[in-house]
Amino acid sequence: MKRGWLIQNGFYHSESFERLFLSLRREAEALGLSLCLKGNDSLCPFQLQVLLERPDFVLFWDKDVRLADQLESAGLRVFNGARSIALCDDKTLTYLALKDRLPMPETILAPMTFFEYGDASFLSRVEETLSFPYLIKEGCGSFGRQVYLIHSHEEGLAKVRQLAGKPFLFQRFIRASAGRDLRVYVCGGKTVACMERVAPPGDFRSNIENGGKAVLHRLAKEEEALAVQAVQLLGLTFAGVDLLFTPEGPLLCEVNSNAHFSGLQALTGVNIPREILLSVLSSLT
Repeated sequence: MKRGWLIQNGFYHSESFERLFLSLRREAEALGLSLCLKGNDSLCPFQLQVLLERPDFVLFWDKDVRLADQLESAGLRVFNGARSIALCDDKTLTYLALKDRLPMPETILAPMTFFEYGDASFLSRVEETLSFPYLIKEGCGSFGRQVYLIHSHEEGLAKVRQLAGKPFLFQRFIRASAGRDLRVYVCGGKTVACMERVAPPGDFRSNIENGGKAVLHRLAKEEEALAVQAVQLLGLTFAGVDLLFTPEGPLLCEVNSNAHFSGLQALTGVNIPREILLSVLSSLT
């Protein structure tokens, strides 16, 4: 029997995460696997003695990239790996890894400051390029909570000053996809499930956690190819990929290294925990 660790964040607990972990552990049992749930805090201090049981694989459902790196350095197989998690967790790094390789909305990285923005004249140049409204996205964020639709220079300036010291980016607002996008789940180099997400009235973000609705969607070939290519370029074994609609074809929005799947599974009937675990097992052989 192969043995694995399922790493979670030891400081954040919610019903949705508990359901997700339970479904992964149940499916692991059905596949004849042992999957032990461990908080990242339980591996601190990190010592090689902690690894005496040496699991066959680590299913890393957290963003503690430093711990993931330590596990890899100790010779463990980690899914997804530290580098891939880091690239997905920071939207500015995702953009740098994929720009000029995949179609994405026009994006401008914010200049870094250690303290505050004294002279923020760069913002006027950004706004001339992108026009209103445009998006400001924090590098790190989840469930659409760190994404802001900016309608005026004053609004943008206030947000820029608020985010001083953090990595963030500016992005063209894709009107054709306002309030709707695609969530595609990719496992083992193939798409396994997809849904269209539709935002509630008055919101431009389609995240289910923000009240969005899920609708069945049949993937076009170019949508499928874009999702799979993004996952491959980022070195991921499994991921949730978000795509935007345009008349010219899909654009990549973002890639999630440990995307939630309960809503997608309920809508499509696809056993996503099984697909995730099978993709991990296939990578071990």
